[in-house]
Amino acid sequence: MPNDLTETSPVERRVDTLLRLETEDDEPLLLAVEAQGQKDPAKPASWAYYTSYLLAKYRLQPMLLVVCQDRSTAEWAARPVHFGPRQWPLLTLRPLVVGPHNMPVITNPAEVRKDLALATLSAITHATNANIGAILKAVTNVLQDTPAELSNPIIELIAQGMGKHPAAALWRKLVAVDLSFYKSPLSEELRNEGKVAGKAEGKAEDILFVLEQRGLDIPEEARERIAACDDLDILRRWLGRALTAASADEIFTDA
Repeated sequence: MPNDLTETSPVERRVDTLLRLETEDDEPLLLAVEAQGQKDPAKPASWAYYTSYLLAKYRLQPMLLVVCQDRSTAEWAARPVHFGPRQWPLLTLRPLVVGPHNMPVITNPAEVRKDLALATLSAITHATNANIGAILKAVTNVLQDTPAELSNPIIELIAQGMGKHPAAALWRKLVAVDLSFYKSPLSEELRNEGKVAGKAEGKAEDILFVLEQRGLDIPEEARERIAACDDLDILRRWLGRALTAASADEIFTDA
């Protein structure tokens, strides 16, 4: 076998989140956080690679936290994995694993305030829980008077942790309403979305106004299509056509 272990072509390997944890007594730690949505036999080898790479690069002891949103996957991820011959295991991978089975459901703001990190993990692991609305509301309640250097990472971590679950839309709405004064990337994105939506709504109203002033009949389907459009370029095109179109439907031609 070749003894050169250099990777001749770049291989992109990314952990979901990497944190440096400062401690009072010992040296800092590196915490790699991985979200795991299902069982994957290839993952333990990747996790072992991540942690050994972090140790070699930063010379700090690594830890791995695997975040799951169902108990079956969490129990699978928590099993120790041994690398090496059965007669002499060389390495043992033992990640920390959190899931809905070992994370509390925290809906009381007072409990959130006691431990924001735990509350963040509670929100992420219980993304499909029937009480997710109360969990997220309790978090935003506390974040309203939390310093930005602490609240902003929590806002982003929960946004990432919600994934594509319906709770993601709820979290975005709560951030927009309860935390509108924050400058986190998510809140900035929400503000920009709000500005675009406002401009689109105004353009749609202009189109309908022009058509109505010209005495043209506007079918309900046309009204709904105009109101639902959020593309400003298309709305501008429709507005220009509304000035001369013979019918409301004609503004959609070649749109």
